Amino acid sequence: MIITFSLMIPAFSCKGQTQEHVHYLTTADFLEKVHDYKKNPDTWEYKGKLPCLIDFYADWCRPCKMLSPVIEELAARYQGKVIFYKVNVDKEKELSAAFGIQSIPSLLFVPMQGQPAMNAGVLPKETLEAYIKSFILGIKE
Repeated sequence: MIITFSLMIPAFSCKGQTQEHVHYLTTADFLEKVHDYKKNPDTWEYKGKLPCLIDFYADWCRPCKMLSPVIEELAARYQGKVIFYKVNVDKEKELSAAFGIQSIPSLLFVPMQGQPAMNAGVLPKETLEAYIKSFILGIKE
């Protein structure tokens, strides 16, 4: 089930890494590409040029490791339509707390317009793809 996200985002930082199609967020990247919570602490204002999906994960988490190749596959499939990001909860504790991350993996779905939504736990690839199509891209099937 997707739950609506309420905005309370503190500063965070991480190294700017990337897989082939998935990008790791830094503070500067988040402020520039996702949301400038310093200027708009009470209002969600997505700054991206494409909608995005943010995967909150940890390196030691088995479900996260199971989900990672699915995220990479979907990132390749939706390249040019959706941006896929990762946030390591062990390195980004303040950000994880602001999003209320209590279980991982947790996925933040960010459409171009409107509020983002959060889902905790591993989703089957078909369900995840359906959320991407319907919620992020607004495709009605």
